[in-house]
Amino acid sequence: MEATVVKNAGSHYVLSALPQWNPFPAVLRGKIRLKASEITNPIAVGDRVCYCLEESRDGGQPLALITEILPRRNYVIRRSTNLSRQAHIIAANVDMAYIIVSLYFPEVKLPFLDRILLTCELYGIPATIVLGKTDMYRDFSADEIARFRSIYEGAGYPVIETSVVTGEGIDGIREVCKGRVNLFSGESGVGKSSLIKALDPSLDPKVGAISSVHLQGKHTTSLYEMYPISSGGYVIDSPGIRGFGLVDVQKEEIARYFPEMLKASADCRFTPCTHTHEPGCAVKAAVDAGLIAPERYNSYLGMLEEDKKFR
Repeated sequence: MEATVVKNAGSHYVLSALPQWNPFPAVLRGKIRLKASEITNPIAVGDRVCYCLEESRDGGQPLALITEILPRRNYVIRRSTNLSRQAHIIAANVDMAYIIVSLYFPEVKLPFLDRILLTCELYGIPATIVLGKTDMYRDFSADEIARFRSIYEGAGYPVIETSVVTGEGIDGIREVCKGRVNLFSGESGVGKSSLIKALDPSLDPKVGAISSVHLQGKHTTSLYEMYPISSGGYVIDSPGIRGFGLVDVQKEEIARYFPEMLKASADCRFTPCTHTHEPGCAVKAAVDAGLIAPERYNSYLGMLEEDKKFR
């Protein structure tokens, strides 16, 4: 029988035969390996698996045993630290990724955001940026909001402004989530769980506070879990992330996953071009002309430098 993993609690899992929502517990049979030396979690929320039922020794309910992970359509993966060679799969078989950020409380880190976006590009996952908590800073940050939108809309990403306090943007997200498996991800404290609860008040993901000392988010979600939305579709809530190292991308390929750089690179004098020192580089010319945001280009340079730490 087949089902989808809807919760990962370490060595125990919860499955449901989507699109029906009838969750039941399961465990692994034996040891399923998936790049065993490199991946910390062999099974991720969103994975489709095969399972069988084994009679309980005490005569209770049969136990579901996961016997196989079916091929993944896509997944979001990260390396936890620059020095770690192990990676963690955040979610699998995702239809849309919503990257939740806030200009402040906590302050958005553009290189972090760009790494998530690159990973979505790498595995063919459409990404939308959700700019949350706008009720807290719109009055004094109109120019900053406009600049943020210009950077990422110029790169081809939709940006949705939201507030769980005023309800801004919530109906729009709820509508596009219908019929899809949607990943909600971002740094700790940006409001992922609050946004999920706003989409469907019957859900009860953990909601945390912001540290007033450093204006940093605190980890509140500790498990990876999928929820059904009453209006239709599913959302995957993931723990807040504070580090996002790249996986499965070579230094020479990084520029291909910046859509605006890929488009401009067709006019570079040399192929391949690293877009750092070569004469006649169309990407650098586009940055100088304001056609590519310098913030995005600087993120690219940072990824090239980061790549050296793994070699």
